Amino acid sequence: MNNSCGVEKTLKIIGTKWTALIIRDLCDGTRRFGQLQRSLEGISPRTLALRLKQLENEGIVNRKVFEEIPLHVEYSLTNKGNSLRDIISKMREWGDNVSS
Repeated sequence: MNNSCGVEKTLKIIGTKWTALIIRDLCDGTRRFGQLQRSLEGISPRTLALRLKQLENEGIVNRKVFEEIPLHVEYSLTNKGNSLRDIISKMREWGDNVSS
């Protein structure tokens, strides 16, 4: 496949298991780690942490650490991440309308 293909570039970032669902949840607003884990039934904490780190490295997710006890971290979409809203919305629309 051609490396300059936009579809391939997009799937390289959001095509791994759980990633699109993490973005879907963050489209609804800022979430804490535990909120994301509860929403994504079946994801391990290690996988969630890995996916969030990958999205942070891609500039899609912002990680904000609150230096308080107990320490907590919030995740939100960056401007780049917000640009994926239309894709996630179209995926949701297609999935809701496709016949099984």
